[in-house]
Amino acid sequence: MLDLKGIAEELVSGCREGREAENLDKLYAKDVVSVEAMDFSGQGREVHGIDAIKGKHAWWADSFEVHSQSVDGPFLHGDAQFAVVFDVDCTEKQSGNRMKTREVGVYHVADGKITREEFFYSD
Repeated sequence: MLDLKGIAEELVSGCREGREAENLDKLYAKDVVSVEAMDFSGQGREVHGIDAIKGKHAWWADSFEVHSQSVDGPFLHGDAQFAVVFDVDCTEKQSGNRMKTREVGVYHVADGKITREEFFYSD
């Protein structure tokens, strides 16, 4: 079982190396909660369970073409939280609008798994 630092480093490495989907089953609790700053996908701001998070990832992949992405961190906080900064240059497939986004993900860890993720974005 990975400790907080190991989980945080693996999440960041997975994002940098395109292994996000693989890391969902590896790092996340089955009953994980994910909270977005706004309802971007039409699924609501908050979703529950690993399958719902997999659905969010599928929605993102279907909706956006990513031109580049950088991931800064992890930034550890105590024994049970860490944060990551994401910068993404992407195009919304439906509209063709290109945009650069920046968000902070805050992750809560218990019993060796991510139990909650919260995203804060910069407009």
